[in-house]
Amino acid sequence: MTIKSTSRRNVLRGASAAAMGSLMLPLSTQAAARFTISDTDFMLDGQRLQIRCGEMHFARVPREYWQHRLKAIKAMGLNTVCAYLFWNYHEWREGRYDWAGQRDAAEFCKLAQQEGLWVILRPGPYACAEWEMGGLPWWLLKKPGDAFLRTRDANFVQPARRYMKEVGRVLGPQQITHGGPILMVQVENEYGFFGEDLAYMREMKSMLQDAGFDVPLFQCNPTNAVVKSHIDGLFNVVNFGSDPAAGFKVLDQVQKGPRMCGEYYSGWFDTWGAPHRRGSANGAVADIQAMLKANGSFSLYMAHGGTSFGLWGGCDRPFRPDTSSYDYDAPISEAGWTGEKFQAYRDGIKPFLPAGETLPPPPPKNSVIAIKPFALKQSCTVASALPANGMRVASPQPIEQYDISRGLVSYRVTLPAGPAGTLEAAKVRDLAWVSIDGKQVGTMDTRYRRFSIDLPARSKPATLEILLYTIARVNFGVEIHDRKGLHGPVTLNGQPVENWDIRAIDFDADGVLPPLTWKTGRAQGAAFWRGSFDVTQADDTFLDMSGWGQGIVWVNGRCLGRYWSIGPTQTMYLPGPWIKRGQNEVVVLDLTGPRSARIAGLTAPILDQLHPELDLARPPSKVKPALDAIKPVHEGEFARGGAVQDVTFAHPARCRQFCLESLDAWDGKQYAAVAELSLLGVDGKPLNQSNWTIAYASSEEATKEDGGALNAINGQATDHWHTAYSGKAATAPGSKHPHRLIIDLGAEATVAGLRYTPRQGPEGVTGRIKHYRAYVGDHLVKEN
Repeated sequence: MTIKSTSRRNVLRGASAAAMGSLMLPLSTQAAARFTISDTDFMLDGQRLQIRCGEMHFARVPREYWQHRLKAIKAMGLNTVCAYLFWNYHEWREGRYDWAGQRDAAEFCKLAQQEGLWVILRPGPYACAEWEMGGLPWWLLKKPGDAFLRTRDANFVQPARRYMKEVGRVLGPQQITHGGPILMVQVENEYGFFGEDLAYMREMKSMLQDAGFDVPLFQCNPTNAVVKSHIDGLFNVVNFGSDPAAGFKVLDQVQKGPRMCGEYYSGWFDTWGAPHRRGSANGAVADIQAMLKANGSFSLYMAHGGTSFGLWGGCDRPFRPDTSSYDYDAPISEAGWTGEKFQAYRDGIKPFLPAGETLPPPPPKNSVIAIKPFALKQSCTVASALPANGMRVASPQPIEQYDISRGLVSYRVTLPAGPAGTLEAAKVRDLAWVSIDGKQVGTMDTRYRRFSIDLPARSKPATLEILLYTIARVNFGVEIHDRKGLHGPVTLNGQPVENWDIRAIDFDADGVLPPLTWKTGRAQGAAFWRGSFDVTQADDTFLDMSGWGQGIVWVNGRCLGRYWSIGPTQTMYLPGPWIKRGQNEVVVLDLTGPRSARIAGLTAPILDQLHPELDLARPPSKVKPALDAIKPVHEGEFARGGAVQDVTFAHPARCRQFCLESLDAWDGKQYAAVAELSLLGVDGKPLNQSNWTIAYASSEEATKEDGGALNAINGQATDHWHTAYSGKAATAPGSKHPHRLIIDLGAEATVAGLRYTPRQGPEGVTGRIKHYRAYVGDHLVKEN
């Protein structure tokens, strides 16, 4: 494989393509005879190959349906399937590898080859993909420190190298160099979003080579990170959801070779409590055709999203858990259905097929059944399901230190008699219900960094219990160092609370149920529920969980995933192969108590119903900006368009809070939007955002789309904060300029500038800010 490449230094000096040096990447003789990369094209057996790829994660699709989904991918006009490996899916407990059954990655590759599809493999070690901890195993967090993952620290590199060697053993034979379908293998994933240590990327590259991967290796990055993460010896692809010309232009800066979009976003993922995301079919088809016309290749993310079964769904940063449904508004739906979007993609690709290639018809839709409502009449409280013996600790540490992977954790302590006061923990990951002598007195919620609660006075000693539920570990950004549990010190009115009893239900890798003792009747509070349904045919259905609160569902002992009545997802996909003819047992963990302990099976999913009124109680915000007596640290005008823009202040400033004030927009309308807002230190690099919270936003669009302010600081340039434009919020105070977004940094920091990423998309999208002001201070908000 020959790729002409420039060093980063030459790129930064503006070197032209003609000035780029060349290099030879190691590739076996057999590979060179079959798959190569020239200056302009991918070449297969000496013929030009335009890669038309689609992403599908075998872990998110029942094994019994892999072939059905691969047939649909082929029928859409694609010739390649892209597959992630998730390290934690194959090594949940250190040193225990699992490649059987649903985890049989080699069999997935064989089925793809059988359907006439090539494979692009993305083995990690880090994946992201809205998957638990981005695919990294939880046991890494037993090691100390908050900055060693995805670095050259031996605590990360050594176990990652062992895992990659195992991946090579299992999937090395599936490379094209050995007669298999794997054409290329990715090194790490979007590292440019995370760091700038090029030696780390070289370490990841050598890890794969040492594991026996001899096909071309590549790296992918978003448009704004390709240049800074480029290293010689790795082919580059670029990720984007719009503007292919800009993405391909960036590739031309670092290499002379075929252009490829490694992730083209056909939709987007959903988070609990936010509107369902959709992607435009017309816009996507136009971009796909533009790439094909430019002799470009692409991979659709996602071609088929599927479902994050079990407890494998991840969490967006800073903490917004992802729904179990990973439908992604992909052209092949969660249940494998092909509809208008699929047909639009298929019709758009057809004109670009090589001479003689025809598309097979899509596979038929799998049958669906309705299940009549059935009651769950037996219950078992969480308290009675906890193990009889716990552990005694002075002050709680993260659960990883106790070899607990995830689940439910009960923390109990005896409080002496005393006055009312405030109980406060250093951190609570993720949700917790607090009770005194069995009576609930409040909740703690990491989504809002609410780690304290007011306790009533006690006339005698009382038992304090904190029942904690781990939802998911963050899968993106520095927050992947996401240690779970109640973190000490815990104080009451500033005094340490010590001598805790800790008991846990560890759901482990596949959501294993603990031993349960069933009683007939309705339990109070957090409890497991059991019931059953009978069917005469085993076909797909969608369990309607809208009458329940929050928790987990098991069918016939298999963990389906999480549900939460706040939406937008109200159903759980239950594949036909996991149903038995006759009686089927259903177990539900509900942490808040169902409104109706009944379930029905529907013939279509409900993906777009929000019920914020069913969320955990949250005190209403009384905050408003306090900027009247403060002068801006900077004011100016952003450039038109969607390019990332850095602004340097005249003088660095020390502050706890930062405010971006939008005075008007380039389109003249009354909206403001921000795809990403970073603050720059004196070294010109972005500050760590892991402890940032939104202190105030003038308004947020929460009905027509997810325009929440957290989108401006979550590291994802594909989504954005957008001020309200629908419903009553569109005419409420704060709905017109000036718009203000105030961020609390979590601690004082020195700010020397800002990095503004406008809302992405074609020219004309609303909200791109024109004139603005920036404020810094320790108290930019006050209570009404």
